Amino acid sequence: MNLAYKDIKHTLGKFIVTAMGVGMLLGVVLIMIGVYRGMIYDAKVLVMDINPDLWVVQEDRLGPFAESSKIHKDLKNSLKSVEGVDKTAAYTFQTMEFPLKTKSVKAMIVGYDIFGEINPINPKRLIEGRVINKSHYEIVTTDKMKYKLGDKIKLQNDIYTVVGITHGTVDSGGDPIVYMSLADANKIQFNYTNPRIRNDRARGLKANRDSDLVNTIIVKLKKGYSPKLVGQNIKKDFNKNFFTQKDELFFLSKHVIEKSSKQIGSFTLILIIVSTIIIGLIMYTMTLEKMKEIAIMKLIGIPNIKIVNMILQETILLGILAFISGNIFAHLIYNKFPKRVLLNSNDAGVLFIIVLVASVLSSLIGIYKVIKVNPQEAIGG
Repeated sequence: MNLAYKDIKHTLGKFIVTAMGVGMLLGVVLIMIGVYRGMIYDAKVLVMDINPDLWVVQEDRLGPFAESSKIHKDLKNSLKSVEGVDKTAAYTFQTMEFPLKTKSVKAMIVGYDIFGEINPINPKRLIEGRVINKSHYEIVTTDKMKYKLGDKIKLQNDIYTVVGITHGTVDSGGDPIVYMSLADANKIQFNYTNPRIRNDRARGLKANRDSDLVNTIIVKLKKGYSPKLVGQNIKKDFNKNFFTQKDELFFLSKHVIEKSSKQIGSFTLILIIVSTIIIGLIMYTMTLEKMKEIAIMKLIGIPNIKIVNMILQETILLGILAFISGNIFAHLIYNKFPKRVLLNSNDAGVLFIIVLVASVLSSLIGIYKVIKVNPQEAIGG
């Protein structure tokens, strides 16, 4: 006779409700871990999509993401003279509000030379339409922004047509990315209003003097050349700072999202600890609730080993059901969050082990107490 089966059947409703309650708690833990993983992933999306060998930026700056950077866009042609350089491209990055039907949404504009040698749009992320093939007034947005192919978007005094839609393209803050030609991006970023132009002229300043500037020049090298060595030659010849792809990924994690990721990571760790304690208390309480039944079992001669097996089997089964329901709960709601949530199977596996260990340990504490119960309590109780 399986005592665990008999006991669960006797209190089936309570057992299932308890498992689902614990499961929802575990689901929240999985979501928080997913939020942390998603933040780390989002920070790398743009850098990994472009994937150059070198990022050339303003001297003494950590740009273009950790610090601002401005360099002349014609530098991309000069860099071709450096030994080992294969391809170059100029990029600008800026954020602005895009109009939607009921509200506006903040997005990053990536401006690039559409006829250049390096296209930042990952073809695997392009789910509808095409890349930009006209110098002006075309734009590629993300599905997150809810635009459709052919939609018209007014930015400043110009109308842009949506020609492509991507999926999963976000900046380090989780905001969507839109792509447009370098000429259009520079016009939005550096072209000033008529009053500003008149004011600059009155001050003796050149109108739109920044329109030939970009944030970075990216470089792809010929096979066999060292990024560090080529970068040092660029720094020596052109007095510009440079970073490898590995450096740029480090800066994103260290300088751009470090505080946010630490805060979410710390909160997630606290939530795991609290959840483990709550699960332990639930298992311990469930074990103690069986005091009288265990006293009766001992009175009729059931050995302690069978009683211990019953409690452990119930505990492990409850932990497994809670973990399954928690996974289902997490997968039902994770895509409702405004930013990316990555549910990793390895994280789920670690959490499952933590749940089982916490459940078994708390049950062992309860077992130690119930095994010592006096069988006479079944009569006198």
